[in-house]
Amino acid sequence: MEFYFLALLVVLMAGALGSGYPVAFALPGSSILTILLAAIFGYLFVGDTDAYFAQGGPAQWLSAGVTNLRGVYWEPERDTLIAIPLFIFMGIMLQRSKIAEDLLITMAQLFGPIPGGLGISVVFVGALLAATTGIVGATVVAMGLISLPAMLRNNYSPQLATGTIAASGTLGQIIPPSIVLIILADQLSSAADQAGTTRKLLYKNATGELSMPTIFDVGSTSAGEMFLGAVVPGLVLVALYMIYILVIAAIRPKMAPPVHYDGKLDGRFLIKVALALFPPLVLIFLVLGSIIAGVATVNQAGAIGAAGALIMAGYRLRDGHKNAYYPAILAIISLVTIAFVLGNFNTNIKNIKTSSDMTGVTLASIAVGGLIISLLWSGWRALRVNNTLQGVMIETAKTTSLVFIILLGAAILTAAFRAFGGEDLVREFLDGLPGGFWTKFVIVMAVIFLLGFFLDFIEIAVVVVPIVAPILLADPSANVTAVWLGVMIGLNIQTSFLTPPFGFALFYLRGVAPAIVKTIQIYKGVIPFICIQIGALMIVGLVPQMVNYLPNRLSLLSETSPPPRNPRLTYCVEQYVTEQLASNRGALLQSVETARQLDYSVLPKGLVKPVTASFDQVSKAIALLDEANAAGVAIEEASDAYRPLHDQVRDIEQDIRSVDERIETLNVQIGRLRDATDQKLRQRLEDRVVALTEKSEALTATIPAEWESAYTAFDALNDAESKLRTKYRQTADKAYEPMALLLASLDAYGEFKALGPQLNAIGDEVRNKAPEDMEDPLNALSRQFGSIEGASDIKSALSSARRALRSKTPDKEKALDEISDAVEEYEKQLVWREKADGELRAGVAAYVDALRPTIGIRQQDKLTREQALYVAGCSSGHRDISLNF
Repeated sequence: MEFYFLALLVVLMAGALGSGYPVAFALPGSSILTILLAAIFGYLFVGDTDAYFAQGGPAQWLSAGVTNLRGVYWEPERDTLIAIPLFIFMGIMLQRSKIAEDLLITMAQLFGPIPGGLGISVVFVGALLAATTGIVGATVVAMGLISLPAMLRNNYSPQLATGTIAASGTLGQIIPPSIVLIILADQLSSAADQAGTTRKLLYKNATGELSMPTIFDVGSTSAGEMFLGAVVPGLVLVALYMIYILVIAAIRPKMAPPVHYDGKLDGRFLIKVALALFPPLVLIFLVLGSIIAGVATVNQAGAIGAAGALIMAGYRLRDGHKNAYYPAILAIISLVTIAFVLGNFNTNIKNIKTSSDMTGVTLASIAVGGLIISLLWSGWRALRVNNTLQGVMIETAKTTSLVFIILLGAAILTAAFRAFGGEDLVREFLDGLPGGFWTKFVIVMAVIFLLGFFLDFIEIAVVVVPIVAPILLADPSANVTAVWLGVMIGLNIQTSFLTPPFGFALFYLRGVAPAIVKTIQIYKGVIPFICIQIGALMIVGLVPQMVNYLPNRLSLLSETSPPPRNPRLTYCVEQYVTEQLASNRGALLQSVETARQLDYSVLPKGLVKPVTASFDQVSKAIALLDEANAAGVAIEEASDAYRPLHDQVRDIEQDIRSVDERIETLNVQIGRLRDATDQKLRQRLEDRVVALTEKSEALTATIPAEWESAYTAFDALNDAESKLRTKYRQTADKAYEPMALLLASLDAYGEFKALGPQLNAIGDEVRNKAPEDMEDPLNALSRQFGSIEGASDIKSALSSARRALRSKTPDKEKALDEISDAVEEYEKQLVWREKADGELRAGVAAYVDALRPTIGIRQQDKLTREQALYVAGCSSGHRDISLNF
């Protein structure tokens, strides 16, 4: 029965949307109505309101919908949505202040003389507006009003002209900052969590192990990562649009003739181009650059964009007046001053110690005040000139409300869909398709593409993505990243603005196009661009590095980058080490022999033994890595024969689990049927249980007889490789760590020696001062020695002396004895540290430097730039891990 109510839910929703009922009310309304009907029919026919739900009951799923609804606003982890009104404000303000018009006119004059130049200018301006406004309607209308008449007047083909304008206007959906990408990031972060849980359950079912290795986890995503991932695909799409226009202009010149500029291409024209182009480019740099550099979060970047748009509107709305640029100049001076102060002064108000610090805080305060004044000044102008600010605020509120109300409705719809087993039904359908992940992926993308003919991008993002994304992300056969999946869906959703009959870009353009342009010409014009978008989708699908590389690169080069020991980096780090050893093995082994010849006799015996023992570990580590790589090759060779059998058995086991789940559901329903009047229904359900049990047993019997032996043999290969890699990592640590610690001890000689006078004097201070007065000095000195490698014995002695003074009955004699032990140990260490400070230290440093990029890479705090770039590229592809499940 759950299926019938699921169908009813879909029919009610489709009927409401088809009748023109507002989306914001159609989604939750159809959900609540279906849940209530299921509960009423369950009570009337079975006597149980929970009977017609896949699991749980109406109260649970209605409360789940409310929980999802509240989560949109109240979960701190979902604060990404705050950026939506900020970017909307930025876009509408730039459109209302005529900056888009300036760009279109100036770029048309610049590119016009080239065959197809007007079309190129439209695409170029569309890309710029996409990176600043991201508002499709505003961009299409602006270009339709300004560029379309010019293109038609200069004999451009109406199909090419309208198609170029409509397609270029939709670039704001994929080129960041984009509202679509923010919504997708929000939806995919939740989907990644669900996919991670599903994958862990899959690993447990397949291997019987309770915990799954971290390397197999599903990575989440954020709006910042989505922005970075979409940069290259967006630029590829722009390039494809331009190439298409240039090709058309070359093949059929009459469709896109050159347009000569009547004015002079002199210095004044170049200044005009610079004034039109430079401010939007600066805004793009500030918004996207702050995210890429890690200076600002997406929300903060949205605030930067909104403030920048307000300042740009402040001078554009007063264009032609003598003081038009005063607020912008004040803002620039303030920002330059802030940058200078941050680079040269300490601006922490709580930590002002010198007059220089006070000067820095004063200058920063003045600069911030100037920036605030420039914003207020620009805002006042925007309010006074045609009441622009009020109009922008109203439009921002309307658009933001539209987005959020649909998000809220979709949260309830998702709960209802799961209540009737819709998610399980979709999963079973997709998992039952032949061809693995890519078949599922193509089907999902085709469905999204078709839905784009009828639904808006927000509805697709918030209704479809939460259902299909967890299924796709959980599949280990492709092991795709959430960023890549989000960008692929974003590219696909972009076509929803172009696909007839309900493409919004077509409506916007039809509304401003002259009567001479027929609707059918607009439809024909967008078809080539839809094909180009599908082509771009295929390119990005085949080359995931285009999406994954930039987010990986930024993450690995940031101040908070994960260390090389991070399990998720292990595979690529060891690939890097393997490649380095392939070219530097001889030099590395020679450095080992050189290090052996150093004179270590000056060191204490406790240090000499681990140091000399570490040399043999280097060759052992290299040999173990070779063996592990050979074991990996053996696994790859065995995979070709093992994979078909593995996939066959896992599919059978999936079917068995599905049947067992249905048996469990039926048993729950049988348990609810206790009345004598329910005996017929009970018998019918019991018969179904018997039939399903037989089906489960029959499926079990279809598992090939050779499966156990094949699985055991392949598992043994995996286990052997895993053990070899673990042993290699342990051996590499033993090879590098003793020498690294020795070098740290020798490098600290100057710091160690400088503490001698303080240590020698502290004994007299303990004799002459009260015990409580010496606790802090002893603690400070103990901490200083604790920060020096190899001085832990001195630190321990000083800590013991401090504890002797802190006891209820302070014991100065015991404290002095401990201090005496510390001084004695210090004198011993000073002797060997001083002797080792010359030739031995230089030799050890050279050896550690030789080992660090390979054997010692795991001991680094973070990857070097070269290493990070390699690992970013290596981890940008998708690696099949399904044979581990």
